[in-house]
Amino acid sequence: MKKEGKNMIFKIYYQESKKEMPRRENTRSLYIEADSQPEAIKRVEDHNPDFNLEQIEVLEGKALEYEQQGVNYKLVEY
Repeated sequence: MKKEGKNMIFKIYYQESKKEMPRRENTRSLYIEADSQPEAIKRVEDHNPDFNLEQIEVLEGKALEYEQQGVNYKLVEY
């Protein structure tokens, strides 16, 4: 795995509300570019305080290429 540094892409899985019991069917994802995982989390939480973040993964190499080909791939900008 690449060390955290400049221009990393993270895929963040989340539920839209912390108030509801998490259900796999309601899990959504977003893609964000940040220097580190803590920065990515902070930016998402600052702009979406109700989100329940479930999992964060660094995308690189073939995994990033695969995600970029998907119709749902779009970097969020905060």
